[in-house]
Amino acid sequence: MTLTRATDQVTILTGDRARLKDLLRLRLIECGWTDQLRLMCREVVKAEDGKVNVDQLVQQVTPKARSMIPDTVKKELLQKIKTLITEQEEN
Repeated sequence: MTLTRATDQVTILTGDRARLKDLLRLRLIECGWTDQLRLMCREVVKAEDGKVNVDQLVQQVTPKARSMIPDTVKKELLQKIKTLITEQEEN
């Protein structure tokens, strides 16, 4: 079983998926990532003279947005997931 699949199963079973998403959202706001993403989206729309749809915007912005997520946020979330998996295996 892959880590992603196992994580999905654990979070669904224990109801922690929403809490993990909330934690991620909070950390991204705290580090300014969401503000940077908003600016990046505006720049893309401006560069395309407003002639870009949502799918095109997502396709252009996603790779850069993912690379901008701080390692500390990734590590914290990964640690929380590992803890959930360990707790689930012990029960």
